[in-house]
Amino acid sequence: MGNRVSASGTSLPGGFPPPRRRRRWLRRVLVTALVGGVVAGGVLRLLPGERPHPAARPPASGPQAQVPTAVVSGLPAALGQLAAFIGQEERRVRAHPRDARAWAVLGRAYVERGRRTAGPADYPRAEQALQTSLSVAQNTEAYDGLTALALARQDFPAAKWYGERALKAAPKRWTAYPPLIDAYTGLGDYKAARACLDKLLQLRPGAAARPAVMARASAVYRDRGWREDAVAQLTDAAAAAGTPAEQADCLTGLGQLAWERGDLEDALRHFDAAARLDPDQPAAQSGQGRVLAALGGTTQAYAAYGAALARHPSPQDAYELGELYEAQGMTAPARAQYAQMMALVRREVAAGVDEDLLTGRFEADHGDPEEAVRRLRAEWQRQPGTEVADALGWALHRAGADKEALAYATAATDTSRGGVRSAPYSFHRGLIERELDLWAPARRHLQEALRINPYFSPLWVPVARAALAALGAQPADAGVPQ
Repeated sequence: MGNRVSASGTSLPGGFPPPRRRRRWLRRVLVTALVGGVVAGGVLRLLPGERPHPAARPPASGPQAQVPTAVVSGLPAALGQLAAFIGQEERRVRAHPRDARAWAVLGRAYVERGRRTAGPADYPRAEQALQTSLSVAQNTEAYDGLTALALARQDFPAAKWYGERALKAAPKRWTAYPPLIDAYTGLGDYKAARACLDKLLQLRPGAAARPAVMARASAVYRDRGWREDAVAQLTDAAAAAGTPAEQADCLTGLGQLAWERGDLEDALRHFDAAARLDPDQPAAQSGQGRVLAALGGTTQAYAAYGAALARHPSPQDAYELGELYEAQGMTAPARAQYAQMMALVRREVAAGVDEDLLTGRFEADHGDPEEAVRRLRAEWQRQPGTEVADALGWALHRAGADKEALAYATAATDTSRGGVRSAPYSFHRGLIERELDLWAPARRHLQEALRINPYFSPLWVPVARAALAALGAQPADAGVPQ
């Protein structure tokens, strides 16, 4: 396709740690537009053998301290407060360019703003701030920030490298564990993710940290297939959340868990509550669009997706809206959304974000399946997670390589040792098996897809039902499974 993106994003060109020339350059250049934050709860944490810089300062106190606490702990922060805090820290690093803590938290705050607003332009600023912090003094806060940046860029190998370095320096800090769990999950190393969660739980962090810990436990339980435990943990986290932004984040997660099991009313209730608590929660608005479309309210769904894209334009949301238009037979609006998606992907890639997974999915279904296979093979070599296995299997199927596709689809749907049961994954495997004349497994997996979530895609649910009917079976009951 003519608008294909040709480069993957990486956190640091040429790998990590950064080359010495980059470090020397960062010692000479101080960024003037940077994000900031104050480390709550103590002084700058230096690696062994290091000395604190004289410019280091005590943490802020009072209501304003909530923002740096959230930023450093990896928790959601209200955008209005975050913007004001960033301005404050930009002024601070200009006045005190040798304050390693200010640079580190500034970088972390840029990451949070970029993540919250789907604004990748903040990521290069964050990288410069965090590397400048390291050039002033080697410190764990900067490594924490680089871990968060790599996760935001979907660069899981880099996130693992930085996260393990930060954890080794300060193994008793609870904040080092959640991002490392995310890195292991993105690499498909679920055993390491569970072990990391066990160590985090053994630390018994204080009451203020418990919502974040429970939210991370919920994600691990979900990936293991323990949906009820995942819901229980996230429900408790939402109840204990200390800020509206944090609570909205938990409610959005609950909405997504409900959506995955096909419980539309519960999903919409949680997405609505999250959007009311935090209007700057784009995942809640796109979640509303997803559910409203399944309920038949397509006009409302268009509006919800439109609101999310107008406020915080993300490639994933543009892609979902494009498929909704296509499912309704609206070819021109669908093409416009796909074009917007590709423009947003180019913007993300320019800021170092890895969008090969999303681009591969798009190419498989709406572009060039061979290009999808090429991208997703490379992604699988770099970070072989379950999502990549499913996408690569589906791309191979779309390219006509069904025998090879089945191996990846089987890996994505293998729940023998615990694992998420996903309607799209089961659907993909069912269609691949049908092409291989494996009628019984194909029927079983197509039925499973419609049992797990009968509304998983406005574009592909009709295909699943038609394929199941052609196999000589009635579609599974559209009710919510018990």
